[in-house]
Amino acid sequence: MRRAGGSFLLHKPKNFRGLIISFCYTRYMSKLVISGAQPSGILHIGNYFGALKQFVELSKEHETRFFLADLHALTSVQDREVLSRYTLNQVKAYVAIGLDPQKSIIFKQSDIPEVTELAWIFNCITTMPQLMRAHSFKDAEAKSKEINVGLFDYPVLMTADILIHNADIVPVGKDQKQHIEIAREIARKFNNTFEEIFTEPQEHIIESVEIVPGTDGQKMSKSYGNTIPLFATHEEIKKAVMGIPTDSATQEDSKNPDENIIYKIHQLFLDETQKEEVRAKYVNGGMGYKEAKEMCIESVENFIAPIREKYDSISDADARKILDDGKKRIRPIIEERMNLIRKAVGTSI
Repeated sequence: MRRAGGSFLLHKPKNFRGLIISFCYTRYMSKLVISGAQPSGILHIGNYFGALKQFVELSKEHETRFFLADLHALTSVQDREVLSRYTLNQVKAYVAIGLDPQKSIIFKQSDIPEVTELAWIFNCITTMPQLMRAHSFKDAEAKSKEINVGLFDYPVLMTADILIHNADIVPVGKDQKQHIEIAREIARKFNNTFEEIFTEPQEHIIESVEIVPGTDGQKMSKSYGNTIPLFATHEEIKKAVMGIPTDSATQEDSKNPDENIIYKIHQLFLDETQKEEVRAKYVNGGMGYKEAKEMCIESVENFIAPIREKYDSISDADARKILDDGKKRIRPIIEERMNLIRKAVGTSI
């Protein structure tokens, strides 16, 4: 049996209570998860803790599909060679952090052109004031940037990415939560205007790492130049951490870890026991910032080293094969979905 956005498995429980338990468990386990990230730069630890880590965790329990949002990336990356390189590197990154391309479907956004067709359909039921309230647009406007139409329409294309799969769960960072709200609004508008086709997706956010701080204390972002690359060398890690600004507190002074950039980054790589031990060093005094940075460097290096080794072992040919396989697996699914949508709006006659 198949339902939109997931699958039901057939069980033969011995009693009615068993039937209910089996049904509830299967329904929970059958959630469809879809998410993607732009291949628009070098991935950093903010990308990992804000989104990629969730990809791996969700792939262990749910049906998962992850795409390289190369069409979205065109709003900022307009160099063929650069976009191609970033795309292949991101495929390697997905595998290096633990995604299994045999279990999850990994594909390019541009390999399903139906998504842009669906975005146009959604454009026709979405108002400009609705998009003008989007944070991505308002942030760009506040910076006095010349805003291209792609950036303005970004939430609609993102909605198409999600709804064309009829996804249940979308792992995102907190800064993308509004876009999922827009996706729900568009799904509701479509269902009310045409036909009940779309599930209203739910965001999945890890609140404890909702915003990962950069080395300057702002949100970690390549546009701010405050990142620690996800596959950084030891020297790159050392340079980034040692460059974190500090206050005038002496080694003997007590320091508030909750207001300290070094600790905020360091704690991402620690378990609960380690966090308490490091916090105590800050609070009790007796630890200078040089020691704090060296401890942070060690923890970051211990985390990055094995995934860096895995990343370096994956060739461009391996990455292309993963994308080719993903395209073959996703095409029939998307074609079936799009046929239903075309019939609903009347373009299929």
